Amino acid sequence: MFTALARRFFLALAVCAGLTVSAAADDVVVFAAASLKNALDTAAATYRETTGRTVLVSYAGTATLAKQIEQQAPADIFIAADTAWMDYVADRSLIVPDTRHTLLGNRIVLIAPAASDATIAIAPGMDLAALLGDGLLAMANTEAVPAGRYGKAALQSLGAWDSVAGHIVEADNVRTALAFVARGEAPLGIVYATDAAAEPAVRVIGVFPEDSHPPVRYPVAMIAASTNPDARAFYDFLLSDAARPAFETEGFTVIDAGS
Repeated sequence: MFTALARRFFLALAVCAGLTVSAAADDVVVFAAASLKNALDTAAATYRETTGRTVLVSYAGTATLAKQIEQQAPADIFIAADTAWMDYVADRSLIVPDTRHTLLGNRIVLIAPAASDATIAIAPGMDLAALLGDGLLAMANTEAVPAGRYGKAALQSLGAWDSVAGHIVEADNVRTALAFVARGEAPLGIVYATDAAAEPAVRVIGVFPEDSHPPVRYPVAMIAASTNPDARAFYDFLLSDAARPAFETEGFTVIDAGS
C-alpha cells in the first residue's frame, strides 16, 4: 500500500517533471498512455468542475507506465494503450481484476507534414520504401510501445516491413513520433488517428486496414495497492456517459463498460 509520504514524493517528482496539475497528497493519480493526453485532460477538467476534486495524470508510453507500476509507483488508476501491458500488470496482481474494462478504441494512420504532397494507397504490396526515399519513418518503439507494435504488425501484414525496417526512427511514445513528423524531421510517421487529428502540422495520408493489425484497445483498471478513497469515483466517471464527449471529440471510439 502507498503511504502518504510515498504519494507526496511521487507528486513532487511529477511537478518537477513539468506536469501542470496542482499536486496534493490526496489527489487521484492516473497513469495513462501518452496518446490520451488531450482527451483525458479534458475529462479530468470536467470532473474537477463538477466535483471540485483534482486528478493528476502522468502521461508516458504504456510500457514505461507498466514498469513504474511494477516498481510500486503510487498510481490509483492505469489506462493502457493495449491489452498486453494490462495483462502484464494483471499477471503480477497489481490491478483489481473486476475493475478491468476496455474503455476506448482507436485507429493507426500514416502521416506526413501538412505541407507534404506525399500520397500512397495503403494496401498489400504498397511501396512504402519508395515513398520514404532516404527519409526516416517515425514510429513509437516497435518492440515495447503499443502504437509501435500496432504499426509494425500492420507493415508486416502488408508486406512493407522488411523494406523500411532500416529507416525507422523510434520514439519512447507515440506523441514524440508525432512531433518528429510535425517538425519535419521525418517525412512519414505512424501514429494513432487521434494524435494526427490533434496536430495541425501533419496530415493523414491513409488509414491502416483494421485487419492488418490487432484491434487498438485501451483498457482501464484500478491499481490494487491504491488506498485513495476518491479513486473509485473518478474511475466510475471515466466509464460514464459524462466522460464520453471528452473522448469522442478527440476521435476515440467509446466502448461500453463491461466489454
